[in-house]
Amino acid sequence: MRIALITSLVAVFLAWGASAQQDPPKSPPPAKTAEGQPPAESKPAEAPPADADPLKMATPKPSAAPHIPSAVDNAAYILGPEDQISVFVYQGVEFTGQHMIRPDGKITINLIGDVQASGLTPENLAKSIRDKVKEYVNDPDVTVSVLAVKSKKYSINGEVNKPGEYPLVVPTRVFQALVNAGGFRDFANQKKITIIHEDGTRNMFNYKDVLKGKNLQQNIWLKPGDIIVVK
Repeated sequence: MRIALITSLVAVFLAWGASAQQDPPKSPPPAKTAEGQPPAESKPAEAPPADADPLKMATPKPSAAPHIPSAVDNAAYILGPEDQISVFVYQGVEFTGQHMIRPDGKITINLIGDVQASGLTPENLAKSIRDKVKEYVNDPDVTVSVLAVKSKKYSINGEVNKPGEYPLVVPTRVFQALVNAGGFRDFANQKKITIIHEDGTRNMFNYKDVLKGKNLQQNIWLKPGDIIVVK
């Protein structure tokens, strides 16, 4: 009896082992997303093209500072002390910034040092800075803009509606300067206006004559530092 019981148990264990080998456990179904769909399979990162230029891939990021339009003609205006300018280097944020030209006519740029600015046009100054930046950046793109004209100005005093200092941004004649000053007050002497130059010389101007197209030679170009006096 005992032998028959043991034989039956052995037969049961052998049958269970054979069934386990024939039917391996199934893997659980993939988890579903919130929409009830199985998640998409992740794709491996794409390798760069075989002909990709590693130098171009490593190009430095351009400056985040925006390019500021110039208030003058960059090809003609001559920079001077106290002018406020912007230097924009597209490939180098470390060189980009705003400057006021010092009394010695220079500005200081990071990593480069002092650069002569006074006496140059904005375009020529940009070329000078570009030559110096080439040591750090390959083929740099440099732009110089004038933010405010402080070095060149003239003054109008006396019987005009808007007396004061005016920037000499573009070539300006006496007649145009008086128009810029808003015209004359009621008792202004329009026939005897004085232009005083920095060297102490003087010119006389008759607004009435020029208005009529007479004696146009007296309508001279203003120079930096000129003072127009209307009595």
